[in-house]
Amino acid sequence: MVQKIVYDWATGKIYPDFQFVFSFKFRDLNTINCRINLRNLILFFYPYFGNVLGELWKNPEGLLFIFDGLDEFKDRIDFADNRRNTEPQFMCTDPECRCKVSDIVYSLIQHKLLPGCSVLVTSRPTALHLLKKAEISVWAEILGFVGDERKEYFNKFFEDQTVAAAVFKHVEENEILYTMCYNPSYCWILGLSLGPFFTQRDRKHQQVPKTITQLYSYYIYNILQNHGREIESPRDVFLKLGEMAFTGVAEKKIVFRNRDLIQYNLQPSQFLSGFLMELLERDDSIQSVVYTFPHLTIQEFVAALAQFLTPDPKDIQKLLSEADSEEDGRFEIFLRFVAGLSSPQSAWPLEEFLSPFLHQTTCRVIDWVKEKVKGQIGNTATKAGKRNLLNAFHYLFESQNKALAQATVGSVETLSFSGLRLTPIDCVALSHVLELCDTIKHLDLYRCNIQCEGLRRLEHVLYKCQKLRLTSNNLGDSGVKLLSAALRKPGCKIQELDLGDNKLTDSCAEDLASVFNPSLTDLNLAYNNLGDSGVKRLSVALRGPDCKIQKLNLGDNKLTDSCAEDLASVFNRSLTDLNLGDNNLGDSGVKRLSVALRGPDCKIQKLDLRNNNLTDSCTKDFASVISTNQSLTDLDLGVNPLGDSGVKLLSVALRNSGCKIQRLGLEDNKLTDSCAEDLASVFNRSLTDLDLGDNNLGDSGVKRLSVALRGPDCKIQELDLSGNRLTDSCAEDLASALSTNRSLTDLTLGANSFTDQSVPALRRLILTCRTLSLIELRDNRFSRNGENQLKSLQGTRSGLSVKM
Repeated sequence: MVQKIVYDWATGKIYPDFQFVFSFKFRDLNTINCRINLRNLILFFYPYFGNVLGELWKNPEGLLFIFDGLDEFKDRIDFADNRRNTEPQFMCTDPECRCKVSDIVYSLIQHKLLPGCSVLVTSRPTALHLLKKAEISVWAEILGFVGDERKEYFNKFFEDQTVAAAVFKHVEENEILYTMCYNPSYCWILGLSLGPFFTQRDRKHQQVPKTITQLYSYYIYNILQNHGREIESPRDVFLKLGEMAFTGVAEKKIVFRNRDLIQYNLQPSQFLSGFLMELLERDDSIQSVVYTFPHLTIQEFVAALAQFLTPDPKDIQKLLSEADSEEDGRFEIFLRFVAGLSSPQSAWPLEEFLSPFLHQTTCRVIDWVKEKVKGQIGNTATKAGKRNLLNAFHYLFESQNKALAQATVGSVETLSFSGLRLTPIDCVALSHVLELCDTIKHLDLYRCNIQCEGLRRLEHVLYKCQKLRLTSNNLGDSGVKLLSAALRKPGCKIQELDLGDNKLTDSCAEDLASVFNPSLTDLNLAYNNLGDSGVKRLSVALRGPDCKIQKLNLGDNKLTDSCAEDLASVFNRSLTDLNLGDNNLGDSGVKRLSVALRGPDCKIQKLDLRNNNLTDSCTKDFASVISTNQSLTDLDLGVNPLGDSGVKLLSVALRNSGCKIQRLGLEDNKLTDSCAEDLASVFNRSLTDLDLGDNNLGDSGVKRLSVALRGPDCKIQELDLSGNRLTDSCAEDLASALSTNRSLTDLTLGANSFTDQSVPALRRLILTCRTLSLIELRDNRFSRNGENQLKSLQGTRSGLSVKM
């Protein structure tokens, strides 16, 4: 890929703004073991630039540095600010300054060396975390072959189009092999390994490889079949080759020299050339032969194979645990191959030439995988824990050991990979586990970026879950079409489905409507772009006799008053919780909704209308709803300019004996102290949770509320007064009022202007309000000493939390 970039630049197809492109492979940089400056580093690989470098430094904007294969670099580049137990990364600012190669790369990426130049770094996904805190402006994923390009590769690989068609058909029918085909290198290995199955009559088609390990086993098998008779003991040679390969994986070394072969008692031979490529390398104007495996994954497979050839496997579990503890991912593929080689289907073809694997080794590997999976199942609180569990699932998939999988994950009820990016291959491994797990209830794939390609690998098993979270996965309309087909299965158990933030439009509304089966009760479609037309289609399904939806989230879907009638038409069904926040229904839309809300069959208990461009003009309609509706208990009208006049109208309704409202959201409603008396008048009714954050009540407003808080009939349990321009002047009133209050549990006073002068009153409030379990005081104007005085009260009684 990098060669293609450089070629396209040189021929003027791309990057016309760059005058010079310097391309380096990290595998080559591994050979430099001394301190060096950028000038000499360039001259080492580009000696003909000797007389012009000084001029190049003057225009760094015209330079592009490419560093290829970060995952192969033996040295650590640490971009973290809080480095512990590591030597701080040296910052190089002068191209003539001598330092480590890693410091030069670090300084170029961080724009400290030749600021203005551009840097392109390529890496396997396993090393991307190393760049997490680097100053990277653009990230790009190389997708490789997509769609028909995969088929085209095999048509070109095989002269016989009948064979090409047969191979591609097998690949297409196998999820893991087809997924691998995005990578041209994998396609090459697939072609070499699968071709003989469709060209040799003595091959049985049922033995065609189905996992990555099986595929590589047959790749090695085909080479052994052609070269295995050339030496007396291929097992001994392979053991030595594998030991060298393992050392290379451990040291991130993929280029080997004659001294490495000598160290492992290997002799260049025709047999060895089947596994190692010979390359000519220039070193100080002298050409020498070096050796490398055709692909890093082949090196990793040979390293794994060596573990089954060693005559003494007693330390195999220790070796696997140590490899697994490496956090940079260098052993991930190696460990998958080790697990895979414990499978008879993977071992059998190799044993024909290398003699049977030790049964003891296989058993110990299986035991290690078993303990690894069991240990990780309940350890997914961190991203690292989730990554480790995912790797363990890959081990289960490669082993193809059904009994092992059922013993470890057969009774799992909850799986969460939220926040962890899952590739299509990861989704295949996860699908394999879910297929063997009949107890799964909750699958959380929030922000896993599975996209439609990953969903395709999972669709046939998702129906088994009861709660499915697919938020922020860029599924798009095509993904929903796939999902809806799976969810229409007769045995579908899904009750809660979260599809928020998936770039859905009205085009998928029909497919969504088709999944409203009797089991589905909770559907989240927030942060999409369904629009009025999409909701019109959904409302038809929501009115259907089989629909049991109780909770529906349509927040931030670009809805207007045009769909209000359609929404209102479903209020007499099973719906009890409706989120319409962050849309643009306006006063006219709410007027239409309120008619349905006053209906005798309305079951809505919770209604969210935050940020819908509502004004005091619609509060009369709400007042009538609040007075008559017998189901509505939770109403959020936050981030709407209702103003004092709007709240005055609402408060009249809230005082009505028929009002059932328990929670009311009035955050950021442009309220002042003028409406405080009206708000205070409802504290003796059903209201238990009141959000008044981000208004302008001021000290005078809170003083009036304090009188009501002191009342014996006050039922308020949660009160939010954050961001209301409160000062020390109201602290005594709050403390006095709450000293006798016996209902308040949560009080939020953050983002105001309390100072140390309020500390005594606030301490008294915390100590005397015996029901208080949480007080929020962040973003005020306390000194460090004042904060410490307040924080010291945390835990003075059971469950008390003081947040500063």
